[in-house]
Amino acid sequence: MSRLFGTDGVRGVANRDLTCELALKIGRGYGLYLRENYRRPKIVVGKDPRISSGMLEAALTAGLCSAGADAWLAGIVPTPAVPYLVRYLSANGGVMISASHNPIEDNGIKLFSSEGFKLPDEVEDHIEALSSKDAQLPAGKDVGIITDIINAEELFINHIIKEAGEELSGLRIGLDCANGAAYSVASEIFKRLGAEVYVLNAECDGHNINVKCGSTNVGQLKDMIRVKKLDLGLAFDGDADRCLALDEDGDLIDGDELMALFARDHLDRGILKGDAVITTVMSNMGLELALKEMGLSMTRTKVGDRYVLEEMMRSECYLGGEQSGHIICLNYSTTGDGCLTGVLLSGILKRSGKPMSGVRHLFTRMPQILVNLKTERKKDYDKYPEIVDSIKEIEKKLHGKGRVLIRPSGTEPLLRIMIEGEDKEEIERMAYGLRDLMERHLGGSLASC
Repeated sequence: MSRLFGTDGVRGVANRDLTCELALKIGRGYGLYLRENYRRPKIVVGKDPRISSGMLEAALTAGLCSAGADAWLAGIVPTPAVPYLVRYLSANGGVMISASHNPIEDNGIKLFSSEGFKLPDEVEDHIEALSSKDAQLPAGKDVGIITDIINAEELFINHIIKEAGEELSGLRIGLDCANGAAYSVASEIFKRLGAEVYVLNAECDGHNINVKCGSTNVGQLKDMIRVKKLDLGLAFDGDADRCLALDEDGDLIDGDELMALFARDHLDRGILKGDAVITTVMSNMGLELALKEMGLSMTRTKVGDRYVLEEMMRSECYLGGEQSGHIICLNYSTTGDGCLTGVLLSGILKRSGKPMSGVRHLFTRMPQILVNLKTERKKDYDKYPEIVDSIKEIEKKLHGKGRVLIRPSGTEPLLRIMIEGEDKEEIERMAYGLRDLMERHLGGSLASC
């Protein structure tokens, strides 16, 4: 059987892959795991606004309570609010119900420790085993209870402002909330810091999360920046644990650029801890060269912010993230936080006294082409000699001045094909040619990046 937990918790189509029965089992397994160390565990539960989140919340909290754990419901909050509330309330664990940037039909369950960190593989495996095991469950007064955290949003807003906020008056900032978990907290944070705020996609109806908006589709935000002549745009994903930015011209600033900006800023202010920035295999080689000029090294991990965090903890480096906009600043937070990322970037912009386009360019980006193949056989590509030989031939043609990365998605039935090199037209031909070859052997259909 395949492992239940993927690179970012459990994720699948709600009510088909991720059923109420499975959510109940996960809740029960997590409750039983925590009861190995706590007599009556207290667990914070948050959710994004997609239509299936309430259903799964009910099932999961039933599982927690059946194991003798108390569930503290935070309601609709960004993912990073859950680990913060776990620490603030001295809870023993946390759960976020969300499928992040995935479409409406999907949902997911992410688990956090008492310190606010995502759980390591071995702990998730133990919880999975417990979820399928017959156990003697508590009764009477030992059954868990459900309590609402009535001020969860306010606690999170105050946390961001206190830890990282600085005066932002004079800045005109656009926010695309993706009709997701940041729909109310993001605008409130930036307004309280003094910025003039313009908001898109903050009307959650359970069906419109991530639909042609947010960090996966910044077209609306780009148009608003140009029409209203804004200084900066910030686009969140469905659970607001990541953020992408747009400058005053509407040009995209991805996670690699954000990490370069934060590294430079933290160095200048003397608050950077560690001598490296931790990224994934997807980060651009140009970032690596820029960090080297700053006197910093760059360590790559597997794709997934949890793997970035594990390496950050191991190497005692406090800055890391992903090209997709998951930025982790351990000075302030234990996980990726889109609102925090936006506040920190806005502070850099305000202190510079320059337009964002005059601040952002800290490295020359190596051309990089990413194409996707939608296939259920995403892990079988290396079983075909023709595919393996084609990859070797491409690597030979790059002469050590580029790289090929083939990565099965950990959350979707996608095979991601990335080629990096000096000649954009050449690597584009290589990438699409390799995708066509894989499609012939693996089946499936072409998918957008």
